Amino acid sequence: MVNTSKDLLKSLRENQPSFSKFLGMIIVEANETQVFAEMLVKEEFSNRNGVMHGGAIMAFADNIAGTATFLHLEKGMSTTTIESKTNFFRPIKIGDLIKAQCDILKKGKKIVVLQTTIYRPDKKIAAIITQTQIILKFKKLQS
Repeated sequence: MVNTSKDLLKSLRENQPSFSKFLGMIIVEANETQVFAEMLVKEEFSNRNGVMHGGAIMAFADNIAGTATFLHLEKGMSTTTIESKTNFFRPIKIGDLIKAQCDILKKGKKIVVLQTTIYRPDKKIAAIITQTQIILKFKKLQS
C-alpha cells in the first residue's frame, strides 16, 4: 500500500491541467516516487477497430508522468516531455476503467525518466510507456 498524504493528493487533483480533466483522469494515490491514476475509457477515445486509440493511451501516460515530475519542481519551474516510447501489449475496451502506475526511474537536476504501466480491469498490462521529462522555466506564450 502506498502512503498517501491527503494534502498532496488534494493538491495534485486540484492542479491538473484542463487536458487531464478532458480525459477524465483521476489521481487516486501519490507519493514521492509514484503516481497512481485511473480513467474511464470514453467512446470518443476509440480507434477504427473499436478499442482505445493508442494516442489516447499515450496521452493518459503523458499526463501521469508530468504529474509525477511536478511533485519535485521548485517554485517557478515547469516540465515538458522530450521523449516518449510506448509498448502496446493488449487492447483496451471502450467503457473500461483503466488504472496506471507511474514510477520515477531516475531524477536528475534537469532530466526525469519515468515509466508508466497501464492496466486493464482484468489486471493484465495493456501498455508500458517510458518517458523523459525536462525541467525548465516555462514562459507562457502571449496570445
